[in-house]
Amino acid sequence: MRNLDMTTLRSFMAVADHGGVTRAAGALNLTQSAVSMQIKRLEEMLDITLLDRANRRVTLTASGEQLLSYARRIVALNDEAVGRLTEDLFEGEVVLGVPHDVVYPVIPRVLKTFNSVCPRVKVQLRSSSTWKLHEEMRRGEVDIILGTEAELQPGGETLTEMPLRWTSPRGGQAWKKRPIRLAFGQVCAFRPIAIKALDGAGIDWEFAVESEDDRAIEALVSADLAVGAMLEDSIPPYLEALPPSCDLPDLGCQKINLYRAPGSTGPVLDELAAMLRQGFACAAAPPVAIREA
Repeated sequence: MRNLDMTTLRSFMAVADHGGVTRAAGALNLTQSAVSMQIKRLEEMLDITLLDRANRRVTLTASGEQLLSYARRIVALNDEAVGRLTEDLFEGEVVLGVPHDVVYPVIPRVLKTFNSVCPRVKVQLRSSSTWKLHEEMRRGEVDIILGTEAELQPGGETLTEMPLRWTSPRGGQAWKKRPIRLAFGQVCAFRPIAIKALDGAGIDWEFAVESEDDRAIEALVSADLAVGAMLEDSIPPYLEALPPSCDLPDLGCQKINLYRAPGSTGPVLDELAAMLRQGFACAAAPPVAIREA
């Protein structure tokens, strides 16, 4: 009976999730040759071809796609079993701070996986603006925070970058009016970016709301009474990113940065940080094309 190796399965999943061996190697902190060797070992052990290497873009074969489904279940069950049997090593409480605009879709998946591995660790999730989260971390109130920022601050690491886009309801017309009406929270990090871009383009503007209630701000944009701005991957289905043809200035990209509070060490925080890295790396990677059988 041949036995699947957990390390090779994780490498295979990383290649599929990241769209190639190079990106997978970076996510796993391995060399490219090490990941390639693990994939080769897996193919030789099963006597099948998992990756179609005929083109520059890595694609899964039909057998590779079938194994990927099994691999995800096997690894998830392994992690759950290890977590349950060693749960006395992982207990306590972790406070995670995340800006509201990057909670979805990554954070729920990360927290679900983390709970299966560390079931006795209580995670407290705080959602606020980036600058407030930095303040809370300086006061020792949070252990790990994410920030949406134009630049990386000392002590942090950039997980990914996302374009900042003007948002409107589908078919909305508010962006055509002058002065253009804006909907941003008073301490929203995107507010000064939008104002600077509009001033630079010579476009008159005014605020349609003075609030810190994200729901109220989204309601105004959804009603086509104002224009907002959101990270491209976090735009809800009832809104859309305005195309370049709308003649509004480009807002550039924002970094999603991870920071740990000074002195916050230990395997539990290491595990959560690793899952956050993996989660945002997977979200940023293009989907792997599947070759039809």
